Amino acid sequence: MTADKVNSADTTDAADSAGDTDGDGASAWRTLVPFTDLVTPMAVRVAATLRLADLMAEGVEQVEELARRSDSDADALGRMLRYLVGHGVFAEPSPGRFTVTAVSDILRSDHPSGLRRMVTLDEFGGRMDLVFTELLHTVRTGRPAWEAAFGAPFWEHLAAEPALAESFDAAMAASRRSAAAEACDWSGVRHVVDVGGGTGALLAEVLRGRPGVRGTLVDLPDTVARGRRFLAARGLEERCAFAGQSFFDPLPADGDVYVLSAVLHDWDDERATAILRRCAEAAGPAGRVLVVESHGTAGDDPAMFAEMNLRMLVISGGRERTIESYRALATAAGLTATDVRTTPSGLVVLDCRAA
Repeated sequence: MTADKVNSADTTDAADSAGDTDGDGASAWRTLVPFTDLVTPMAVRVAATLRLADLMAEGVEQVEELARRSDSDADALGRMLRYLVGHGVFAEPSPGRFTVTAVSDILRSDHPSGLRRMVTLDEFGGRMDLVFTELLHTVRTGRPAWEAAFGAPFWEHLAAEPALAESFDAAMAASRRSAAAEACDWSGVRHVVDVGGGTGALLAEVLRGRPGVRGTLVDLPDTVARGRRFLAARGLEERCAFAGQSFFDPLPADGDVYVLSAVLHDWDDERATAILRRCAEAAGPAGRVLVVESHGTAGDDPAMFAEMNLRMLVISGGRERTIESYRALATAAGLTATDVRTTPSGLVVLDCRAA
């Protein structure tokens, strides 16, 4: 069959005949499509990457001008937009003129949700989902798919692409890291060491309003450099020390509390235990180690837990864990969880000391 013979009717006929074991192939196809369609999510991500909602909000609505301003092909862009019109993402009030809807309004860069950064293909959020094109590799091997998708393991890839690493930092700062500051007990604390603290979002929350507390930010050198700028912009640099290093190496001493917020889930059990062990060594018998992670016990949101557990494996080889699993990691690292509490926002906090 030649290409010009393939039309929507042919496609429907093919769908109807494929696997039509119950005499209702069309119904089976309609049932399965929401689980298998890659066209819609990729088209939405391309629209976000090209900032089409921003351009339309500025009054750029004709497809030729949208193409020029987004460095796109006008014909291809028009085809994609008309597809998205059919799904309610954009509107076409007149031929070749496209406008935002309530759906695409969310894709504006200034939308308060900040979701455009999570779906655009040239930032961390989009890459995080594109890695699932290599899910088969992970399922067959048990290994992360990031290297198969992008040519290098996750952390090496971030180190090699500063713009992607900065996008990752921003995503982490916008996550529940800062919420963790309110979930922990800081009474009597004079020195907080934020291990794997990114650009210092959590540390800034701890130091703000606690003038007697000082902090140390520990992360890889490039991240710590960005963290220094982040904390300086908030007037906190003078109260902080900065350690650009791996947390698999010996950590700065003299901290009252060593915080691991959304860190351990990035790693398998062996390396997560190694990180905890470094924290235990630095904290000594008098210090504390605070582990802050998502609450993964059964019954909270099994579907979300299953999704995040799969994401962590595919991206970096990590895993989400239950409270019991985090207790076991602490024990293996020579620590005892003296207090465990959960928060309404879905965090679990383990307060650990030397066993």
